[in-house]
Order: sequence, then structure tokens, then C-alpha cells
Amino acid sequence: MSGLMDQALKLYAHLPASERFHVHARASSAPLLAVASRMPSGTVADIGCGHGLLSAVMALAVPERRVLGVDLDERKVHWAKQALSGLPNVTLDVGSVEQLAKTQPHTLDAVVVCDVLYLLPEAKWPGFLQSVRGLLKPGGRFLLKEVEGDRSWKHAKALAQEWVMVSLLGRTKASGGMVLKPRVDGVRLLRDAGFEVREVVGLGEGYTTPHLLYDAEAR
Repeated sequence: MSGLMDQALKLYAHLPASERFHVHARASSAPLLAVASRMPSGTVADIGCGHGLLSAVMALAVPERRVLGVDLDERKVHWAKQALSGLPNVTLDVGSVEQLAKTQPHTLDAVVVCDVLYLLPEAKWPGFLQSVRGLLKPGGRFLLKEVEGDRSWKHAKALAQEWVMVSLLGRTKASGGMVLKPRVDGVRLLRDAGFEVREVVGLGEGYTTPHLLYDAEAR
């Protein structure tokens, strides 16, 4: 699987150094391969795709898979389109999950949301998750990768790191969130939004961030 990440990173070789740095940092700090390995085939959406690295990994891993990536950050989508222009099974656009749900209602086999939810105000979480549910076919898969609010030193480090990226450097856009929740709250929110939680997997081993993956299914 590491060879797959190398393939994906090569797609960004012609981007400016600042953008390449961000993409390589993302590759080394998040368990994207572990997330991608759980995604089914078919048509899938990467909500909050950023520079498109996870979209690229998913598209390269299964050429028959169709990947739709959306993000609200026009700059990141611009660079993602340039990097992934050679992948015919990837479509990238500026947009939100709510906008995508209007054009693709109940048509997708799977949705992945990786490190996005905690950047939103808590009041918007239920609506966001319901919009994800509205994208999926009955029985469709939803992979939600978040940072676990477990009050560990990794938890504190993750918040400090995001403060630097969002508030100091402006490299990541937030909408008033930056809240980390324990897994019991994540499970409750998913169930309330119409999902059956199949598994909750800790992916923080080997990282200085308490990565957590919720593997759920649309009821």
C-alpha cells in the first residue's frame, strides 16, 4: 500500500513547493491508506477533499471506482484539479455536502469524510451528517475519520496543530469549530442521523494524533 501512496504523491510533483509540502505533510500525518482500504467500489464521494490526496489514492487503488471530490476551498480544489487531471475516474469541484446531496440524492455507494467535521460548529454536525445520509443508497457505506477527543496529550497536540494551520497560517478553513469529541458522542450522532455503526477503529498507532475511524452503513 505504501507504493500506492508514492504513486499518488507523484501526481503533485509539478505543483508549487508550498502546495507539495502541504500534501506530503498530509500523507505522513494521517492514515489515509487505512481509510482508503475500507472503501467499497462503485461511485464514492470524498467530502472536504482538499488537495485531493485521498481521492487520488482511492482512484488509483481501484480504477473502476468513480470518485467525486468536493471542497469549499477554491485554492485547494484548483491545485487538486491540476494534480489529478490525468485520472479519468476522478471529478473534483468546489462545493459542499449539501450542494452535492441536491444533485446526487441516494445515488452513491459510499462517502468518506476525513478530518472535516470537527472544523464545523457543533450545531451544524447533525445537518451535515444527514446530508451525507441523503447521498447514499440504502446500505451505502460511510467512513468518518475524525480526531478523538480523549483528553490525552495527543488530543491537546492535535488541537494546537490545527490552531496553527487554521488561525495562524490560514492553510485550513474552519467555520467556528475545532471541537474534538469522544467516540461515544460520535456513535450517537451517527445513529441519530440514520446510520448503523458497524465498527469504530482507532488508527492512532504510530501517529502523534488520536485518529479514529467510524465505519457506518446507511439504514
